[in-house]
Amino acid sequence: MAGVDEVEVVVAHSERATLRVGDVFLKVDGNQANIEVEVEAIALAPVPTPEILWRKPPVLAIAAVPGKALGVLGKPSTASPAAWAAAGAAIRTLHEAPLPPWPSKKNPDEIAADLDTECEWLITNGFLPADLVTRNREIAQAAFRPWTPRFTHGDLQITHIFTAEDQVTGIIDWSEASQGDAMFDLATLTLGHEERLDQVLAGYGTDVDLDAIRAWWSLRSLLASHWLIEHGFDPNTPGCEFDVLRARMKH
Repeated sequence: MAGVDEVEVVVAHSERATLRVGDVFLKVDGNQANIEVEVEAIALAPVPTPEILWRKPPVLAIAAVPGKALGVLGKPSTASPAAWAAAGAAIRTLHEAPLPPWPSKKNPDEIAADLDTECEWLITNGFLPADLVTRNREIAQAAFRPWTPRFTHGDLQITHIFTAEDQVTGIIDWSEASQGDAMFDLATLTLGHEERLDQVLAGYGTDVDLDAIRAWWSLRSLLASHWLIEHGFDPNTPGCEFDVLRARMKH
């Protein structure tokens, strides 16, 4: 990093921060369990991942991966259909890999309880109309069905998959990896980019539960909005979580 004179704050809030210094990302996390999961998941995942340069708690240094992220939430993606299909194929490879030795952080009962709490908070505080929240709560119910645990990334946002020349060059941010629901990964990737789902499935395969994916669009948006608001983010930005919830009213 010799000669680097600029530090970019990629994300920063009360729980963690990520800084970029040249071609190195420095992840600072007060919860060392998250760092431990990230290190082990990167070692186990059979897909392109970033190189871990060093670790000195509470900091983890990771090399930047080549290529460009598929996009960002709230803006149209300029990535090609082939790049989205390549992402789908990489996710399939991950989901078919041997399970990591640790389970999911939350069980369905805990998620359902959190969902009830967050729905009430959104209505009580006037962030969303009651009918919109109620309708999305009904759609979200389809996520609570029997599913076979897979090796899941757990936070597969569009900004976390990088491609170049229509090939996946790296998948980053593995702190939420676990034995999870494969449909959650697919829903997280296509959140706010529903038009790209068919392209993802062209690489992933069609043996998926579309109702569960749609349910996770609602469920993730309902669960995340309170946290986003309290940490200085705006889920009401065009194309983001509130628009995802509004879109469900049209279907």
